[in-house]
Amino acid sequence: MDAFGSSKPVNEIDAEGLAVAVFKDERANGGLLKSLDQAVGGLISEVTKSEEFVGKEGETAYFHVSGNGLKARRLLLIGCGDRASYKSAQITQMGGTAARFLRSKNLKTIAVVPRADGEAKAAAQMVVVGAIMGMFEPDKYRTKDKEQRQLKSVTVVVDGADKKAVQRGAERGRIIGESINFTRDLANEPGAYMTPTIMADRAKQVAKEFGLSFDVLDQKQMEKLGMGSLLGVARGSDEPPKLIVMKYKPSKSTSKDLLALVGKGITFDSGGISLKPGENMELMKYDMTGAATVIGTMQAIAQLKPSVSVLGVAPCSENLPSGKAIKPGDVLRAMTGKTIEVINTDAEGRLVLADAIAYAKKLGATKIIDMATLTGAVSIALGDVNTAILGTDQELIDEVIASGVEVGEKFWQLPLDAEYTKQIKSDIADIKNVGGKKAGTITAAAFLKEFAEETPWAHLDIAGTAWGDPATPYRSKGPTGVAVRTLVEFIERSAK
Repeated sequence: MDAFGSSKPVNEIDAEGLAVAVFKDERANGGLLKSLDQAVGGLISEVTKSEEFVGKEGETAYFHVSGNGLKARRLLLIGCGDRASYKSAQITQMGGTAARFLRSKNLKTIAVVPRADGEAKAAAQMVVVGAIMGMFEPDKYRTKDKEQRQLKSVTVVVDGADKKAVQRGAERGRIIGESINFTRDLANEPGAYMTPTIMADRAKQVAKEFGLSFDVLDQKQMEKLGMGSLLGVARGSDEPPKLIVMKYKPSKSTSKDLLALVGKGITFDSGGISLKPGENMELMKYDMTGAATVIGTMQAIAQLKPSVSVLGVAPCSENLPSGKAIKPGDVLRAMTGKTIEVINTDAEGRLVLADAIAYAKKLGATKIIDMATLTGAVSIALGDVNTAILGTDQELIDEVIASGVEVGEKFWQLPLDAEYTKQIKSDIADIKNVGGKKAGTITAAAFLKEFAEETPWAHLDIAGTAWGDPATPYRSKGPTGVAVRTLVEFIERSAK
């Protein structure tokens, strides 16, 4: 989908459909709404007076335009709630609602008027990100009732703004939105169509297309490096594991830091010998969302070209039960030499991340952010609203949270006091891979902390936020692409 920015007056915008943000209890008695009301023969006044439409968040009102000065032939009003609460998340959602609603009317070219305060470039970026995310559907393998209608273009209209700034924002939004949808597409693939080998191939395609350096470690290379923790998880499957390594290096760097993004890539998680319940196990195809997020973020960074180096590391494996699989009570030796007693084979994500974090440090990482659909406990703690963040470097954590606020994604810090590490002490090895029922998300992070060691590190547990159910007016049911926007924002801030 093409994305454009415009600073023309709204009545001069040539598009099939025009979507406009409207705030709670706003009336068509002046300004833009008054001119739009005239274009639809007073119908806006009617629906607001009758309180059929009052501008509550997510509300819509759709009109056929009768001329009267508007080039657009259809008008969509989108309720955005209180103006004071109209920030990044709501602007992005408004863009998604506009795209999904107007696509359903079989329109091909749309224009969106966000009416946002602040920088026009940022508003344009958010609208286009939302619109492109709104186009994603998880129906790839349907042969009937498949969503065929697609928009050809979206134009963001900020009347009187710097046209070049609005256009730059729209183009950035296209890059980020497409990278988010790429991440969602990977996450949505069935396990049979997204094995570790296939995932490595998809990452290689991204690297080739967008100019990233690429490497992938196979089982023999991992054995030489002593990655017994990752290889232990892979033992139960006939599919060979892969460790994907992507690197972005700017032409001119402003920092000596090397940020590593490390993402869990369990392409299907049955739980292994500690088998999961059968109900909803099909959703465990998305247990590689952390790795998908890394690849999607690297795709965006390669195009946006910030002046800092970024490393992407994705340990990929299946977790299946077989005669070769690790068993509860087994002891694994990680790349660092640390020994791990496996209490529960369904706590496998932290096992593959342990060796990946150690390898990122070997490659020179000076800061590490890992992301993983790691624990069911995080959904109990934070639901599907906030992503949990934990770590060892408060400045790093604060900057990730602030980056999330800027783009409209929510993160909530959980504690990582030394006492939690006591829960993962083992009687027969250095540590064990679960710490009991208490504080499951925190003890999982405490496990990873053992491998990050002194390197500044933050951990994102996206298990509660990586999958959205049910569908909303601005987004389909299914993978959300959470954290891509935040990581891009974080990286670009690091370059300043």
